[in-house]
Amino acid sequence: MRVLPFFCVKEMNVKVSIVIPHYGDGQILHRCLQSLAGTAFRGFEVVVVDNGSNCGEAEFHAYPFPIVYHRSPENLGFAGGCNLGVRMARGELVVLLNNDTEVEPGWLEPLVELMDSDPRIAACQPRLLSMRRRGYLDYAGAMGGLMDLFGYTFAIGRVFDVTEPDEGQYSGRYRIFWASGTASVWRRRLFLEAGGLDEDFFAHMEEVDLNWRLQLLGYRICSTASSRVHHFSGYTLGPETLRKMYLNHRNNLAMMLKNSSGAALLWQFPAREALELVTALQALLTLNWKRFLAVLWAQVYLLLHAGAIWRKHLAVQKLRQLGDSKVFQNLYRGSVVWQYYVRRRKRVSEFLQLERCNESS
Repeated sequence: MRVLPFFCVKEMNVKVSIVIPHYGDGQILHRCLQSLAGTAFRGFEVVVVDNGSNCGEAEFHAYPFPIVYHRSPENLGFAGGCNLGVRMARGELVVLLNNDTEVEPGWLEPLVELMDSDPRIAACQPRLLSMRRRGYLDYAGAMGGLMDLFGYTFAIGRVFDVTEPDEGQYSGRYRIFWASGTASVWRRRLFLEAGGLDEDFFAHMEEVDLNWRLQLLGYRICSTASSRVHHFSGYTLGPETLRKMYLNHRNNLAMMLKNSSGAALLWQFPAREALELVTALQALLTLNWKRFLAVLWAQVYLLLHAGAIWRKHLAVQKLRQLGDSKVFQNLYRGSVVWQYYVRRRKRVSEFLQLERCNESS
């Protein structure tokens, strides 16, 4: 580990640590750091975890904020890189930030203000905007993540592959189910107490899994439209790659097995497996071999690791402070698959009344 201080001042009071796991070309990382240089909020540090690449640390001295730099000899994945960065962080709040993001100058204050407004808020996220499709919300989290009863994730402003244009339709603060790992703020103490990100996930769904655990502990998750972060989605792992499809299917199912109660799994999991079968058959009929193999590969993983996943389930249930009735209030108590594919509803606002996350709530 190397600590690189970039300006001669007395030891600064660090309230926020921005953790950036990095893999690949250093150019994308430096674009992210350049945008952070314009951040109006003071009292933050940046923790860069280099996952087995070489991002040119000598160039870090150009930035007007302290950077803690750690190069791992191997790729720890998003989950492992973030966990390491959070452990190294000094701030009471930690930001998980993708290396393919660019922030606006006033992005951090609304997030910190939201966290300070209510100690029951464990994590929050900004409005995520697409850099691939200007003027649209971003696929990776839009205005905040949601989930239905069968474990399918979607977001305020994104249902499956359909993202909405950002026309100011979502303003203020919202109660959500998961804050995106692309850009989100967490209470460091709670992040660690809940066990951090599951490193077996490697990448994808690990932040949803942690958000779920935090809600089982009785905390809430929110988003605020006042903070804006731009994201070049899919830079590290493209959306149409077999590996990404596999990780999404595998981790989504493993997450459900870990966090749902035994009673809920008796009806949730068979229903979800039936939907996975439909997905596989549709992929086979349309010759979508990547999707078919991703579903099949995920099922094989679950069978081979059933014992380990069940042990994680038991550990999570020991942490649980809320019963199913309370937890289900945080879910969309229906099927987003039904709404999207059968009723042809492409926007969250067409089938779900969004809950506000007010300062006094």
